[in-house]
Amino acid sequence: MDWRDFSVHMASMARGFLARDSVDATLDKITDAAVALVDDCHAAGILILRKGQVTTLAASGPMVDESDRLQEQLGEGPCFDAARIEHPVFRIHDLSTETIRWQHYAPKAHALGIGSMMGFLLYTDDQDNLGALNLYSRKPGAFTDDSETAGWLLASHAAVALAGAREHAGLQRAIDSRHTIGQAMGILMAQHHIDEDEAFNVLRRYSQEKNIKLREAARQLCESTASSAEH
Repeated sequence: MDWRDFSVHMASMARGFLARDSVDATLDKITDAAVALVDDCHAAGILILRKGQVTTLAASGPMVDESDRLQEQLGEGPCFDAARIEHPVFRIHDLSTETIRWQHYAPKAHALGIGSMMGFLLYTDDQDNLGALNLYSRKPGAFTDDSETAGWLLASHAAVALAGAREHAGLQRAIDSRHTIGQAMGILMAQHHIDEDEAFNVLRRYSQEKNIKLREAARQLCESTASSAEH
């Protein structure tokens, strides 16, 4: 493995974070880098596992999508084991002989053309979602200690990208909520000729009476007002 070339790619991806590339673009770069830089890595993918459902976030080829679907259909495989026992990395030497851990997944994965694979748990601060970076080779015994080190570095970048995306999404939800609440307060102020404090108290009482969040109360008021205006 050319570690100098690898370092250049890693630096480029880091600059992408600073440039605020989309998370999809970043994850695609990570899987592409795995295939380009890790010896005998023929495909790579990043997935999220939540409540038994597997969602593919990035895939360098159809082998990845098919493997992810298999794991979801069978309810077993590296990503499920990582969720259950919090194993940070799997290195599967030969899928044709892997009959103990995944007696259903392994033969079907081998039939897809997968000879060996590695899986890396993506540590995040979201306990409901498990992320994983998976590297695939058509050759058995393809991955080495160097491959594992490279995988860890790529997985670290993927974890940062996912965490950043969640933070951005949370911030956007907060901004949207404030906008909706402000809009609802404006409606109450105009309809009842009250000030901001009174409008906020009206909205808060409504949310408490209905046992719903303040932003949901605001959304309902805005939608109801818009519907009345149309009629």
